[in-house]
Amino acid sequence: MRIGAIFPQLESGVDPIAIRDYAQAVEGLGFTHLLVYDHVLGAGLTGRPNWRGPYSSESLFHEPFVLFGYLAGQTQRLELVTGVLILPQRQTALVAKQAAEVDILSGGRLRLGIGVGWNAVEYQALNEDFATRGPRSTEQIAVLKALWAEPAITFEGKWHHITDAGINPLPLRRSIPIWLGGQAEPVLRRVGRLGDGWMPQLPPDENARAMLERIHSYAREAGRDPAAIGVEARLTFSQTPEGHWRDYTTAWQALGATHLTVNTMNLGLATLGEHVATLARVKQSLLTLD
Repeated sequence: MRIGAIFPQLESGVDPIAIRDYAQAVEGLGFTHLLVYDHVLGAGLTGRPNWRGPYSSESLFHEPFVLFGYLAGQTQRLELVTGVLILPQRQTALVAKQAAEVDILSGGRLRLGIGVGWNAVEYQALNEDFATRGPRSTEQIAVLKALWAEPAITFEGKWHHITDAGINPLPLRRSIPIWLGGQAEPVLRRVGRLGDGWMPQLPPDENARAMLERIHSYAREAGRDPAAIGVEARLTFSQTPEGHWRDYTTAWQALGATHLTVNTMNLGLATLGEHVATLARVKQSLLTLD
Protein backbone atom coordinates (compact mmCIF):
# COMPACT_ATOMS: atom_id res chain seq x y z
CA MET A 1 0.00 0.00 0.00
CA ARG A 2 1.28 3.47 -0.95
CA ILE A 3 0.79 6.00 1.86
CA GLY A 4 0.62 9.72 1.19
CA ALA A 5 -0.20 12.95 3.00
CA ILE A 6 -2.93 15.50 2.41
CA PHE A 7 -1.57 19.02 1.98
CA PRO A 8 -3.25 20.98 4.81
CA GLN A 9 -4.78 23.63 2.57
CA LEU A 10 -6.84 25.38 5.24
CA GLU A 11 -3.88 25.63 7.64
CA SER A 12 -0.99 26.00 5.18
CA GLY A 13 -0.54 29.76 5.14
CA VAL A 14 1.02 31.68 2.26
CA ASP A 15 4.76 31.47 2.97
CA PRO A 16 6.31 29.78 -0.10
CA ILE A 17 9.40 28.71 1.86
CA ALA A 18 7.30 26.99 4.52
CA ILE A 19 5.29 25.24 1.79
CA ARG A 20 8.49 24.11 0.09
CA ASP A 21 9.93 22.84 3.38
CA TYR A 22 6.72 20.97 4.15
CA ALA A 23 6.67 19.16 0.78
CA GLN A 24 10.34 18.26 1.04
CA ALA A 25 9.80 16.95 4.59
CA VAL A 26 6.87 14.80 3.44
CA GLU A 27 9.09 13.32 0.74
CA GLY A 28 11.99 12.87 3.16
CA LEU A 29 9.80 10.98 5.63
CA GLY A 30 9.06 8.39 2.97
CA PHE A 31 5.51 9.27 1.98
CA THR A 32 4.82 8.37 -1.63
CA HIS A 33 2.46 11.17 -2.61
CA LEU A 34 1.00 14.55 -1.68
CA LEU A 35 -2.72 15.08 -2.23
CA VAL A 36 -4.26 18.56 -2.64
CA TYR A 37 -7.91 19.64 -2.33
CA ASP A 38 -9.45 22.05 -4.84
CA HIS A 39 -11.75 25.05 -4.57
CA VAL A 40 -11.50 28.12 -6.78
CA LEU A 41 -13.96 30.36 -4.90
CA GLY A 42 -15.65 30.26 -1.54
CA ALA A 43 -19.12 31.53 -0.71
CA GLY A 44 -19.27 34.79 1.25
CA LEU A 45 -21.28 34.52 4.45
CA THR A 46 -22.61 38.07 4.80
CA GLY A 47 -25.72 37.33 2.75
CA ARG A 48 -25.90 33.62 3.63
CA PRO A 49 -26.69 33.34 7.36
CA ASN A 50 -27.83 29.72 6.94
CA TRP A 51 -24.78 28.53 4.98
CA ARG A 52 -24.01 24.87 5.74
CA GLY A 53 -21.12 24.18 3.38
CA PRO A 54 -17.83 22.98 4.90
CA TYR A 55 -15.91 25.89 3.34
CA SER A 56 -16.51 29.57 2.69
CA SER A 57 -14.67 32.60 1.32
CA GLU A 58 -12.73 32.62 4.61
CA SER A 59 -11.20 29.20 3.81
CA LEU A 60 -7.68 29.23 2.35
CA PHE A 61 -7.13 27.18 -0.84
CA HIS A 62 -4.02 27.25 -3.00
CA GLU A 63 -4.73 26.52 -6.68
CA PRO A 64 -3.59 22.92 -7.33
CA PHE A 65 -1.93 23.26 -10.74
CA VAL A 66 0.00 26.40 -9.76
CA LEU A 67 1.02 24.78 -6.46
CA PHE A 68 2.16 21.63 -8.25
CA GLY A 69 4.11 23.63 -10.81
CA TYR A 70 6.02 25.10 -7.86
CA LEU A 71 6.46 21.79 -6.00
CA ALA A 72 7.50 19.93 -9.17
CA GLY A 73 10.80 21.79 -8.97
CA GLN A 74 11.13 21.43 -5.20
CA THR A 75 10.68 17.64 -4.95
CA GLN A 76 12.11 14.65 -6.77
CA ARG A 77 10.03 11.54 -6.12
CA LEU A 78 6.77 12.70 -4.55
CA GLU A 79 3.69 11.91 -6.65
CA LEU A 80 1.47 15.00 -7.00
CA VAL A 81 -2.24 14.19 -6.68
CA THR A 82 -5.40 16.29 -6.92
CA GLY A 83 -7.98 14.95 -4.53
CA VAL A 84 -10.18 16.05 -6.10
CA LEU A 85 -10.09 18.65 -8.87
CA ILE A 86 -13.68 19.81 -9.47
CA LEU A 87 -13.56 19.10 -13.16
CA PRO A 88 -16.99 20.21 -14.48
CA GLN A 89 -16.52 23.79 -13.26
CA ARG A 90 -13.34 24.10 -15.37
CA GLN A 91 -12.75 24.31 -19.12
CA THR A 92 -11.70 20.84 -20.24
CA ALA A 93 -9.06 21.82 -22.78
CA LEU A 94 -7.45 24.16 -20.27
CA VAL A 95 -7.32 21.36 -17.67
CA ALA A 96 -5.71 19.10 -20.28
CA LYS A 97 -3.09 21.77 -20.94
CA GLN A 98 -2.38 22.51 -17.28
CA ALA A 99 -2.22 18.86 -16.30
CA ALA A 100 0.14 18.04 -19.17
CA GLU A 101 2.43 20.89 -18.11
CA VAL A 102 2.59 19.71 -14.49
CA ASP A 103 3.22 16.17 -15.71
CA ILE A 104 6.17 17.35 -17.80
CA LEU A 105 7.66 19.63 -15.13
CA SER A 106 7.42 16.88 -12.50
CA GLY A 107 8.82 14.11 -14.69
CA GLY A 108 5.52 12.25 -14.95
CA ARG A 109 4.50 12.48 -11.29
CA LEU A 110 0.95 13.83 -11.69
CA ARG A 111 -2.16 11.80 -10.82
CA LEU A 112 -5.40 13.62 -11.59
CA GLY A 113 -8.17 12.94 -9.10
CA ILE A 114 -11.45 14.47 -10.25
CA GLY A 115 -14.92 15.00 -8.83
CA VAL A 116 -18.12 16.91 -9.50
CA GLY A 117 -18.21 18.99 -6.33
CA TRP A 118 -21.10 20.24 -4.21
CA ASN A 119 -20.92 24.04 -4.25
CA ALA A 120 -23.45 25.61 -6.63
CA VAL A 121 -22.17 29.08 -5.70
CA GLU A 122 -18.78 28.22 -7.12
CA TYR A 123 -20.25 26.86 -10.36
CA GLN A 124 -22.33 30.01 -10.86
CA ALA A 125 -19.30 32.25 -10.36
CA LEU A 126 -17.30 30.21 -12.89
CA ASN A 127 -20.19 30.34 -15.41
CA GLU A 128 -20.70 26.56 -15.52
CA ASP A 129 -23.89 24.51 -15.17
CA PHE A 130 -24.21 22.83 -11.78
CA ALA A 131 -27.16 20.65 -12.86
CA THR A 132 -25.28 18.84 -15.67
CA ARG A 133 -21.96 18.38 -13.88
CA GLY A 134 -22.19 14.59 -13.63
CA PRO A 135 -22.79 13.67 -17.27
CA ARG A 136 -20.49 16.47 -18.44
CA SER A 137 -17.65 14.97 -16.41
CA THR A 138 -18.05 11.70 -18.32
CA GLU A 139 -17.58 13.54 -21.60
CA GLN A 140 -14.72 15.55 -20.11
CA ILE A 141 -12.80 12.37 -19.31
CA ALA A 142 -13.04 11.33 -22.95
CA VAL A 143 -11.84 14.75 -24.10
CA LEU A 144 -8.90 14.76 -21.69
CA LYS A 145 -7.74 11.32 -22.76
CA ALA A 146 -7.99 12.26 -26.43
CA LEU A 147 -6.11 15.54 -26.03
CA TRP A 148 -3.31 13.86 -24.08
CA ALA A 149 -2.91 11.05 -26.62
CA GLU A 150 -2.71 12.84 -30.00
CA PRO A 151 -1.15 16.05 -31.36
CA ALA A 152 -4.51 17.14 -32.79
CA ILE A 153 -8.00 15.73 -32.41
CA THR A 154 -11.52 16.19 -33.73
CA PHE A 155 -14.19 15.62 -31.10
CA GLU A 156 -17.95 16.10 -31.39
CA GLY A 157 -19.88 15.63 -28.16
CA LYS A 158 -22.84 17.17 -26.40
CA TRP A 159 -20.73 19.82 -24.65
CA HIS A 160 -17.41 19.75 -26.50
CA HIS A 161 -16.68 20.58 -30.14
CA ILE A 162 -13.04 20.44 -31.20
CA THR A 163 -12.00 20.51 -34.84
CA ASP A 164 -8.45 19.46 -35.66
CA ALA A 165 -6.80 21.04 -32.62
CA GLY A 166 -4.55 19.88 -29.80
CA ILE A 167 -2.25 20.79 -26.95
CA ASN A 168 1.54 20.99 -27.15
CA PRO A 169 3.48 19.69 -25.29
CA LEU A 170 1.77 16.38 -24.59
CA PRO A 171 2.25 14.55 -21.28
CA LEU A 172 5.32 12.34 -21.12
CA ARG A 173 3.48 9.04 -21.61
CA ARG A 174 0.64 10.61 -23.62
CA SER A 175 -1.67 9.83 -20.73
CA ILE A 176 -2.23 10.87 -17.11
CA PRO A 177 -3.99 8.63 -14.57
CA ILE A 178 -7.53 9.76 -13.82
CA TRP A 179 -9.02 8.77 -10.48
CA LEU A 180 -12.55 9.66 -9.36
CA GLY A 181 -13.84 10.76 -5.97
CA GLY A 182 -17.35 10.25 -4.63
CA GLN A 183 -19.75 7.54 -3.56
CA ALA A 184 -22.91 8.23 -5.62
CA GLU A 185 -23.95 5.42 -7.95
CA PRO A 186 -23.19 7.36 -11.17
CA VAL A 187 -19.67 7.96 -9.83
CA LEU A 188 -19.18 4.26 -9.09
CA ARG A 189 -20.31 3.52 -12.64
CA ARG A 190 -17.83 6.03 -14.08
CA VAL A 191 -15.02 4.56 -11.99
CA GLY A 192 -15.73 1.06 -13.23
CA ARG A 193 -16.06 2.05 -16.86
CA LEU A 194 -13.54 4.88 -17.21
CA GLY A 195 -11.41 5.49 -14.12
CA ASP A 196 -7.92 4.39 -13.19
CA GLY A 197 -8.89 4.50 -9.54
CA TRP A 198 -11.43 5.42 -6.88
CA MET A 199 -11.04 7.92 -4.00
CA PRO A 200 -13.72 7.14 -1.41
CA GLN A 201 -14.26 9.06 1.82
CA LEU A 202 -15.80 6.43 4.07
CA PRO A 203 -14.64 3.83 6.61
CA PRO A 204 -13.57 0.30 5.61
CA ASP A 205 -16.91 -1.34 6.36
CA GLU A 206 -19.45 -3.48 4.54
CA ASN A 207 -20.82 -0.43 2.75
CA ALA A 208 -17.38 0.22 1.27
CA ARG A 209 -17.07 -3.45 0.32
CA ALA A 210 -20.43 -3.35 -1.46
CA MET A 211 -19.43 -0.22 -3.40
CA LEU A 212 -16.21 -1.86 -4.50
CA GLU A 213 -18.13 -4.89 -5.68
CA ARG A 214 -20.38 -2.66 -7.77
CA ILE A 215 -17.37 -0.85 -9.26
CA HIS A 216 -15.87 -4.21 -10.22
CA SER A 217 -19.18 -5.27 -11.76
CA TYR A 218 -19.30 -2.11 -13.89
CA ALA A 219 -15.69 -2.71 -14.91
CA ARG A 220 -16.44 -6.24 -16.09
CA GLU A 221 -19.47 -4.97 -18.03
CA ALA A 222 -17.12 -2.54 -19.80
CA GLY A 223 -14.63 -5.31 -20.60
CA ARG A 224 -12.09 -4.02 -18.10
CA ASP A 225 -10.02 -5.86 -15.49
CA PRO A 226 -11.32 -4.81 -12.03
CA ALA A 227 -7.89 -5.51 -10.54
CA ALA A 228 -6.45 -2.66 -12.63
CA ILE A 229 -8.57 -0.08 -10.75
CA GLY A 230 -6.77 1.42 -7.76
CA VAL A 231 -8.40 2.44 -4.49
CA GLU A 232 -7.22 5.38 -2.37
CA ALA A 233 -8.61 5.42 1.17
CA ARG A 234 -8.46 8.42 3.47
CA LEU A 235 -7.51 8.43 7.16
CA THR A 236 -8.51 11.65 8.94
CA PHE A 237 -6.72 11.92 12.27
CA SER A 238 -9.27 14.31 13.78
CA GLN A 239 -11.90 11.57 13.38
CA THR A 240 -9.81 8.49 14.20
CA PRO A 241 -7.79 8.16 17.44
CA GLU A 242 -4.09 7.38 17.05
CA GLY A 243 -4.50 3.94 18.61
CA HIS A 244 -6.81 2.98 15.73
CA TRP A 245 -4.70 4.30 12.81
CA ARG A 246 -3.08 0.98 12.04
CA ASP A 247 -6.30 -1.07 12.31
CA TYR A 248 -8.12 1.40 10.03
CA THR A 249 -5.33 1.14 7.47
CA THR A 250 -5.06 -2.65 7.53
CA ALA A 251 -8.86 -2.94 7.22
CA TRP A 252 -8.75 -0.87 4.02
CA GLN A 253 -5.80 -2.93 2.85
CA ALA A 254 -7.87 -6.08 3.35
CA LEU A 255 -10.59 -4.58 1.14
CA GLY A 256 -8.05 -4.09 -1.63
CA ALA A 257 -6.95 -0.47 -1.14
CA THR A 258 -3.77 0.27 -3.06
CA HIS A 259 -3.23 3.74 -1.57
CA LEU A 260 -4.04 5.57 1.65
CA THR A 261 -3.71 9.30 2.36
CA VAL A 262 -3.54 10.74 5.86
CA ASN A 263 -5.20 14.04 6.81
CA THR A 264 -3.65 16.15 9.59
CA MET A 265 -6.06 19.09 9.36
CA ASN A 266 -8.40 20.13 12.20
CA LEU A 267 -6.06 18.94 14.95
CA GLY A 268 -5.33 22.46 16.17
CA LEU A 269 -1.86 22.48 14.59
CA ALA A 270 -0.52 26.02 14.23
CA THR A 271 2.25 25.62 11.64
CA LEU A 272 3.25 23.38 8.76
CA GLY A 273 6.15 22.26 10.97
CA GLU A 274 3.64 20.87 13.46
CA HIS A 275 1.92 19.02 10.63
CA VAL A 276 5.29 17.50 9.71
CA ALA A 277 5.87 16.44 13.33
CA THR A 278 2.51 14.65 13.31
CA LEU A 279 3.42 12.94 10.04
CA ALA A 280 6.67 11.77 11.62
CA ARG A 281 4.58 9.77 14.12
CA VAL A 282 2.71 8.25 11.19
CA LYS A 283 6.00 7.01 9.82
CA GLN A 284 6.46 4.83 12.88
CA SER A 285 2.90 3.56 12.85
CA LEU A 286 1.98 3.10 9.20
CA LEU A 287 4.90 3.29 6.82
CA THR A 288 6.17 -0.07 8.03
CA LEU A 289 3.10 -1.81 6.59
CA ASP A 290 3.76 -4.10 3.62
